[in-house]
Amino acid sequence: MLAQRHHSRYTLPVSRIRRTLRRDALPVTAGKFLHRLPGSPMNRRPQATPLRARLPEPLPHIAQAIASAGGRAIVVGGWVRDRLLGLAAKDIDMEVHGLALGRLETVLGSFGQVITLGRAFGVLRVKGLDVDFSLPRRDSKTGAGHRGFRVEFDPDLDFRTAALRRDLTLNSMGFDPLTHEILDPHGGRADLQAGVLRATCPEQFSEDPLRGVRVAGFAARLDMAVDPELKRLMAGLDLEELSPERLLAEFEKLLLKGKRPSVGFALLRETGLLRFFPELDALVGTPQDKQWHPEGDVWDHTLLVLDEAARLRDGGGDDIVLMFAALCHDLGKPETTVEDGGRIKSHRHNMAGLKHVDSLIGRLRAAKSLVRAVRALTEHHLAPALFVKSGATPKAYRRLARKLSEAGVTMELLMRLACADHFGRGTPDALARAFPAGETFLRMAQSLSVEQTGPRDAVLGRHLIARGLEPGVHFHDILTRCRELQDETGWDEPERILRGVLGNP
Repeated sequence: MLAQRHHSRYTLPVSRIRRTLRRDALPVTAGKFLHRLPGSPMNRRPQATPLRARLPEPLPHIAQAIASAGGRAIVVGGWVRDRLLGLAAKDIDMEVHGLALGRLETVLGSFGQVITLGRAFGVLRVKGLDVDFSLPRRDSKTGAGHRGFRVEFDPDLDFRTAALRRDLTLNSMGFDPLTHEILDPHGGRADLQAGVLRATCPEQFSEDPLRGVRVAGFAARLDMAVDPELKRLMAGLDLEELSPERLLAEFEKLLLKGKRPSVGFALLRETGLLRFFPELDALVGTPQDKQWHPEGDVWDHTLLVLDEAARLRDGGGDDIVLMFAALCHDLGKPETTVEDGGRIKSHRHNMAGLKHVDSLIGRLRAAKSLVRAVRALTEHHLAPALFVKSGATPKAYRRLARKLSEAGVTMELLMRLACADHFGRGTPDALARAFPAGETFLRMAQSLSVEQTGPRDAVLGRHLIARGLEPGVHFHDILTRCRELQDETGWDEPERILRGVLGNP
């Protein structure tokens, strides 16, 4: 899934990057990364509102057919929560009480072909409808991992008991589409209004350790406080028993859906769950030079960068690359940081971090294309500022664009990361939302037409053969020289480049 998503070429308009450079985000207060200015869009959590919603057709008719058969259809989970918060809600799950699975399948069959998604978990779908229909059930922990559960279906289970298996109270509510009644046996609506994340059933919460990362995701997405008892439960979880694929999916949600991802990662640290990600845990306490990073240590800076990167997500496939790069861009600092003459330095931390990118994202079994893209952004995240400072030549810009393109990323995406990195600190220019070097870098890349793709080799082996050259190891040297001349001059005519390298035929 990730490999497919990040190859999208949907990119952020240059004009929006420029607005971000100047004024899009409110300044952060150095060292206060979890406290934004009052009224900031990043400091407003969604507010609970009355539920005035009608399900899309034909769901009301399906609910009526279920009722006519002696059952009751109840919408459960995220749809109820998000609609009460006034947020867009796409995923619809219906829990059907009072009907056996076979009878439910018969009722649904009158609306189309019934598809069994997971008979072990009692989940059915009607072809063409993106809605899950399931029976109420009890889950009992029998072993490690997400498969270590015994599932018992009970169509006659009351809603209150069935909702106990939900992780949080705000996810334990139900909505009757026929009566428009809100079923709230565990106080989810009050917690939603108060902005508190609370475990529905403390005894069952710890049965699936993935819930700890899920809570971090909800905290980042909804910007809600976490109940102290829930924090205690999270601290006792063992993430080692989780499959990499499940962890990756929750990381992706945290990074892509979190309005302030810093809140989620700060919660992982507070509850001790960050220890399961040693590459990130090592950032905590790693010092930085106050001149360049008055906001605090590398961990503080990384949290700020995550929030800044979240502002630059555009809904395209490259968002996951940007967010993982924001998380990983300074992973090399713990091993390269030294004190030299009273100053703190971390030379070549961009290169040192590459093996930690491999370790962290690779351990989550992410697609190789994602790892390769994040590596490229991590390696070159300092380039925009350094290129402008050193007066880099057009050749250098073209070569960089070529390297990035080979990894599946663009100069524009690198620029987004550089923006997040720059504004994720407490320096005066960052607080003033000024990044003139960034604008200069972007203008230069645009003037050379390399902001979206790197130069393609104009001279190929077939051009050498057409010149009468015999294939051999010398082709590599000739093609390399042709590429260097192309990058230096910007020429794209094969014959012109060949004349510059080999002379006239």
